[in-house]
Amino acid sequence: MIPVAGYQGQRVGVLGLGRSGLATARALAAGGAIPALWDDSPEARARAEAEGMACTDLTRPAAVTDLAALVVSPGIPHLYPQPHRTIALAIEAGVPVDNDVGLFFRSYATRDWDAFDDTPRVVCVTGSNGKSTTTALIAHVLAQAGRPVQTGGNIGRGVLDLEPAENGQVTVLELSSYQTDLARALTPDVAVCTNLSPDHLDRHAGMGGYFAAKRRLFAEGGPDRAVVGVDEVEGRFLAGQLAQGPGDDRVIRISSGQNLEGFGWSVFARKGFLAEWRKGRQVAAIDLRGVAGLPGAHNHQNACAAYAACRSLGVAPRAIEAAFHSFAGLPHRSQLIADRAGVRYVNDSKATNVDSAAKALQAFARIRWIAGGLGKDGGIAALAPHLGSVVKAYLIGHSARDFALQLGETPHEICETMARAVARAAAEAQPGDVVLLAPAAASFDQYPNFEKRGEDFARLVADLPPAAG
Repeated sequence: MIPVAGYQGQRVGVLGLGRSGLATARALAAGGAIPALWDDSPEARARAEAEGMACTDLTRPAAVTDLAALVVSPGIPHLYPQPHRTIALAIEAGVPVDNDVGLFFRSYATRDWDAFDDTPRVVCVTGSNGKSTTTALIAHVLAQAGRPVQTGGNIGRGVLDLEPAENGQVTVLELSSYQTDLARALTPDVAVCTNLSPDHLDRHAGMGGYFAAKRRLFAEGGPDRAVVGVDEVEGRFLAGQLAQGPGDDRVIRISSGQNLEGFGWSVFARKGFLAEWRKGRQVAAIDLRGVAGLPGAHNHQNACAAYAACRSLGVAPRAIEAAFHSFAGLPHRSQLIADRAGVRYVNDSKATNVDSAAKALQAFARIRWIAGGLGKDGGIAALAPHLGSVVKAYLIGHSARDFALQLGETPHEICETMARAVARAAAEAQPGDVVLLAPAAASFDQYPNFEKRGEDFARLVADLPPAAG
């Protein structure tokens, strides 16, 4: 736990009592603050009270005015489409609004660091797609290189639930736009932006607000090194804003597909090969084609981001390459869960939007595609250019029929349930086919989250009769 500094003896509101909210309450109490907790859900309040925490109705104006700060969980809107009532009251009363990431950065460094030979470092990873894989890959490389490391944020443990730093430790945080948008303190040593594509636009009032939320990690934080994906116009703009010129090696540009030889420091992948260039010459290269845990161009972009971050921390290229080969990948992200009679079953349940599904569809040939769920604006119309490798689609969930109307000439079947989709795909698959779960939709129509959806897929695959494999 990271005890929160700066609020000893003061009353601090905590709005939202999920994983991060409860961790925040504990960390505030450990730092001597007096937490005032609230969640609109009676069940969430009951869980907090079962831990001995007191809840206070923070939707009442009188309960907010004497707060030293209000700490908000990521899922609660603070501006768009409209602020939660408690946040609106806090803003009207002049109460500072923050989140657990902001508290982490104001509290992580302590006087104990004066005794360390090697100052701890913080790496933050944001972007639309690939954040979790990149975060886990950076941590894996560092661990394999013998560096003490821990991960948290939007993956694994909440930031305030992490351990206090030890000598030379690297803390790698995955941060969503919800987290970067509100944090009052953002001071990473290395900041990474993988890519940018439309997502959470209602929360940020459009693409400009979404980009602005990501940009705060770099503009507010002033990292020593900025690793920026430049495959979209926003990334190119951000890299240009941060750098003093093309030769400024404080900014490491990364790409999957572009040649970036003309910059001070760049890492890019083309045709399955990663290349590192510095000051106009190539200094290292890795063949990514045989790295089983990182299939497809989108994972090669993740590899470039992780490579750049680890190089900025002093890890040698050969050590990074060796660690790449031992990386098993993350559950629900292009995860190979079975290879039966020449048919591979891949779980990419995390592909909850069109952009991430497109990347999955480009990673394999001869795909039997399981898609559907709670579709987002526009459905899957934007996937039309990426359907050439789809042998047949098996559609599930609330948006199955809407998706069917957008598939054109691509063979498809409305299965409605995951169980029927897996059974039908397995029955029709031929050796060399890939049965791919890449839903291009949220899971909430049939599952509580994408993890449960992926777990159901994996269970159904494991239960297939031998003849179906």
